[in-house]
Amino acid sequence: MSDSTNVAIACQGGGSHTAFTAGVLKELLREWDDEYELVGISGTSGGAFNALATWYGLVTADAERSIDLLDAIWDDLSASDLSDQFMNEFVVGLSRLASAGVPMFEVSPYDVPGAEVGKDAIRETLERHIDFEEIPDLCRRDVPELVVGTVNINAGTFETFTNEDVTPEAVLASAAVPNLFEAVKINGHYHWDGLFSQNPPIDDLMAVEASRKPDELWVIQINPQVREGEPSSLEEIADRRNELSGNISLNQELRVIERVNDWIDQGYLPESEFKRTEIHRIEMGEAYHCSTKVDRRPSFIRELMELGERRGAEFREER
Repeated sequence: MSDSTNVAIACQGGGSHTAFTAGVLKELLREWDDEYELVGISGTSGGAFNALATWYGLVTADAERSIDLLDAIWDDLSASDLSDQFMNEFVVGLSRLASAGVPMFEVSPYDVPGAEVGKDAIRETLERHIDFEEIPDLCRRDVPELVVGTVNINAGTFETFTNEDVTPEAVLASAAVPNLFEAVKINGHYHWDGLFSQNPPIDDLMAVEASRKPDELWVIQINPQVREGEPSSLEEIADRRNELSGNISLNQELRVIERVNDWIDQGYLPESEFKRTEIHRIEMGEAYHCSTKVDRRPSFIRELMELGERRGAEFREER
């Protein structure tokens, strides 16, 4: 029997802020302790990009390959050329005005010519670095679980895609923000951004065979858990609503794990059949305006990634 500690990593979604997650993952992978075995990784929205890049690099090569993929994908997603920079400033500006309560002229993405350009750019970036046709053959019993979260619009339920079912469409669906992108059709029904529900997916990381269940769950959390004072301005209210929408579902899932842990400790569940899972959060620890979740300036992406690397190093030292 292996003496290693099984670890699963869950990557919360949050648009551009998930560049922070990429930084955390890079730092953890750079100095990965052989005491730990990664048995699963999940993500929603931008967190799904990071989970996929990490998983694919590890199962096709090694941690260094994962780090290179994370850098390459975020370099491509950044607003680098002049026209993309202009569009980025425009979108960020609109988001800030809307959060401040300025009346805005809103248009459905279905009524805007070329609304799918952004989604196509994400697809091209992912397919440039990930061979999706190779994924089914890579899904062996000895590699980590890969989980991507979405919402099934028609059924009104959360839907995950795991392992060989992680396709470009599944990842795009996880990032399909309703007011920016058209829904993604998969298996005869439509999907939106997974931020509406599990963010990130955790249950699928736990529902595995006993030998692969995580002893520890590391949650890379984008949205601040705690805020002091009462939000009073429209911008403060918008910020906190945005943060809570991502955190409430996360905390509900973590509460289930904590309840099982308590039942094991109290003897209600036999340890021979149930495993206790420690929960650890790696939090951003910085407050950014909610409009910056659509900000793809290269300098901002680098700032977030460097912050993630610092938080990753702090977490490793604490462990």
